[in-house]
Amino acid sequence: MEARSRGVPPSGQLRLANVAKRFSRRISLELPRDPGRFQRMTEETDFTEQDSDGGSEEVVLTPAELIGRLEQAWLNEKFAPELLENKCEIVECVIEQLDHMEKNLKRAKKGDLKVSIHHMEVERIRYVLSSYLRCRLMKIEKFFPHVLEKEKTRSKGEPSILSPEEFAFAKEYMANMETYLKTVALRHMPPNLQKVDLLKSVPKPDLDSYVFLKVKERQENILVEPETDEQSEYVIDLEEGSQHLIRYKTIAPLVASGAVQLI
Repeated sequence: MEARSRGVPPSGQLRLANVAKRFSRRISLELPRDPGRFQRMTEETDFTEQDSDGGSEEVVLTPAELIGRLEQAWLNEKFAPELLENKCEIVECVIEQLDHMEKNLKRAKKGDLKVSIHHMEVERIRYVLSSYLRCRLMKIEKFFPHVLEKEKTRSKGEPSILSPEEFAFAKEYMANMETYLKTVALRHMPPNLQKVDLLKSVPKPDLDSYVFLKVKERQENILVEPETDEQSEYVIDLEEGSQHLIRYKTIAPLVASGAVQLI
């Protein structure tokens, strides 16, 4: 299955099946052979994450929790105005297990109602996964010079917002765009106008746009408006379970940490 991008040649397409092949952190999830509903499964997965000291921390997740993380990443990516950190490990695990589940379904008893329900669940998960990757590709195409510049200037140890495949896609898309501009327009213009700064020409993500969110962990003293000559600073507390409409730039770090969920 491929995540296709309009206007990009086949060599620049991002293949979903290859997203999982180049990551050092691994996830293992063994699903049962019984094709019962996905959320009802109780088996656990060992999810390896990096802690703040750069070491590895093993987090145990059930299949339902894993899909919950995929859906959270999907909604955050869908409603955030900027490209967020990639979730390579989750994508990798879900792709592998969808294939595993479909193989199990082929061995299941025909005509069983649970099999039909399970097929529907597999298609639902596949849709969420495809939509998540497609949303990331659209943002890369829309903000490609800024995405590459952010990747270029990120500090050592800071997590990358792009997977290796997405990084290759962004570089090739930028090269194709520059070639297209030169061929169609720039070469026909005066010499002093034949160069274009894509960082200035392509709009940046609007971090001042407003987003809806739901608070997952209580947060105190969130600075909404800084102090100015005309007003004092505006600080609020975010109570767990509450919902708010707020400027994205204010809560961007909370989205990255998982303390809030965009809705």
